[in-house]
Amino acid sequence: MNAIRLPQLAAAATAVLGTSIALIFFYAPSDADQGLSQRIFYFHVPIALTSYACFAWGAWKALLHLWKRQEGADLESYVAIHMGVIFGSLTLLTGSLWAKISWGVWWAWSDNQLVLFLVLFLFYSAYFMLRYSVDPGPARANMSAVYALFGVVLIPVSFLAIRLSRSFIHPTVFTSHGPQMTGSQFLVFCVALAGMLTLFATLYQLELAGKRLDADLKELRELLA
Repeated sequence: MNAIRLPQLAAAATAVLGTSIALIFFYAPSDADQGLSQRIFYFHVPIALTSYACFAWGAWKALLHLWKRQEGADLESYVAIHMGVIFGSLTLLTGSLWAKISWGVWWAWSDNQLVLFLVLFLFYSAYFMLRYSVDPGPARANMSAVYALFGVVLIPVSFLAIRLSRSFIHPTVFTSHGPQMTGSQFLVFCVALAGMLTLFATLYQLELAGKRLDADLKELRELLA
């Protein structure tokens, strides 16, 4: 099933990402204040939301491992968190670039959203230190799952921090009255978000397939030894 799904996901990711890039540069209107640099928004915010989705998916798989003892859930949680750290790195990179171009600063420690996302990113980066400090087996899987579940508390806190702060770097785009964007801007944003989520699904399945193949080859070598 994974062998069939992976090419389909890769094709979908290529198509949606290609469409989103075309819309970002040729369809989305230019911002009156920030000009061309505002288009980073269509990369930065979807990447950030995708990193939240990665960490949440990793926590969900960790819960399934501890609760249901679902086979393969530990590996799936690990891969999701790995993807989350990658997308988290891209979030920090694109956010810093956008802030420097538009507001003249790379980073602002006074911004709650920035600091909380950095804490979330560092927390899940430390997940790998914990995981690889323990020998493979049930104990490592259980410890990794508990750690992943602790981190999920930071996700809604980090996501909602932007609504509690009054930062020039992180203006509130989504309010109780809906998205504070024009129809064309919201369309481009949705397509860009779909592209990033599809890319995550593709990379997730690709890494899972590689990890499972590596485990099968290792088991085969042990049988032949």
